[in-house]
Amino acid sequence: MKISDIKKMLLKGDFDEKLQMLTCKEDINGAKERYIKLIDDAINEFGDLDDAHLICAPGRTEIGGNHTDHQHGRVLAGSVNMDIAAVVCKSKDSIDYKSEEFNLETIYINDLEIKPEEKFTSEAIIRGIAFRFKDLGYNIGGFKAYSHSEVLQGSGISSSAAFEVLIGNIFNYLYNDGNVDRVTIAKIGQYAENNYFMKPCGLLDQMACSVGGFVTIDFKDNENPLVEKIEFDFAHSDYALCLVDTKGSHSDLSDEYGLMPYEMKQVAKVFNKEVLSEITMNELLSNIDKVKEVCSDRAILRSIHFLNETERVVDQVKALKDNDLETFKKLIVESGYSSYMYLQNVYKPNKENTQELALALAVSEQLLKNKGAYRVHGGGLAGTIQAFVPKDMLDTYINQIEKIFGNDSCHVLTIRPIGGYQII
Repeated sequence: MKISDIKKMLLKGDFDEKLQMLTCKEDINGAKERYIKLIDDAINEFGDLDDAHLICAPGRTEIGGNHTDHQHGRVLAGSVNMDIAAVVCKSKDSIDYKSEEFNLETIYINDLEIKPEEKFTSEAIIRGIAFRFKDLGYNIGGFKAYSHSEVLQGSGISSSAAFEVLIGNIFNYLYNDGNVDRVTIAKIGQYAENNYFMKPCGLLDQMACSVGGFVTIDFKDNENPLVEKIEFDFAHSDYALCLVDTKGSHSDLSDEYGLMPYEMKQVAKVFNKEVLSEITMNELLSNIDKVKEVCSDRAILRSIHFLNETERVVDQVKALKDNDLETFKKLIVESGYSSYMYLQNVYKPNKENTQELALALAVSEQLLKNKGAYRVHGGGLAGTIQAFVPKDMLDTYINQIEKIFGNDSCHVLTIRPIGGYQII
């Protein structure tokens, strides 16, 4: 069908149920307006092309397992109801990707070698995903895509992984009849980010965006992580998920982020292991004198955080399966305290006068104590916190937070039940 035919179906209400599922809202007027604009922009850019598809991929939130994936531990994450959506049509041998936010250089599918000059670019991601699809024996081909993203940049909900999952699903639905499974699409996205974008990353972000809903992942076998989707209808619970953007910059923190896995691995090395998931808390405590001889106190504290946090994920998953939100909230708060005290990623080292995350957590505790939950979100040091807020307190919470961090600093989300998805 033509791109304009999708618009006609949208206006008739043919996608209403799908949009309600993807947005987790009964009122989808805003979503319809967004997709109408996306379709009109695609037609303006490319013309009214045939064989049109409408594909989307969500951002994600980390819920449990703060800085555990790089030690092959466990995580709990969820896809959120903010996504990147694209109108896509096949083309012969080139990829043309346009959006409201940026226009990319044309990529030719017969030229998929790594290009060092594309480091840290979206072109590198697309080229790497195309290469890996082909390398694994899947079909690839050219396409024209026009996209719009709701996934907030720098908010900790992983706009990069959402983009990778979107591109993976474009190749999947246009050229492989949707037969590439969600876990494989996530791994392909990670491959492109590691080898073409040239950023070392774990698999958490791509997996949460691709699989969708609540998902727990055990990375003990990092090449073949165990992935389990948790059936829990958060959208119809009594809580809202808030991400608070404290407006702190990550720009000068790469070295500090790198020290967290480095210090944990230094402790593991004392036991002749590569990562901390290969030792137990009892082993650490029984040999702590030996560890202290060669590792810093902070490295030991960070290791204690990991060993407790990876086990805490098991309890969080059980609480969700048992529909026990009281226990779940207590575990969220415990995770936050552990990150604060032991992992020590709640403010920037040597910049104690600017503690945006700590302030957001302190205010959240005063407002939500014994009612909601709150923790640092993602990498930490700067950026966002996460809060589970009772819906009857939501306006009060937002007003108080935005007095501190400004308008639109508190983003209200929910857990979307599905990951990468072809609407039509």
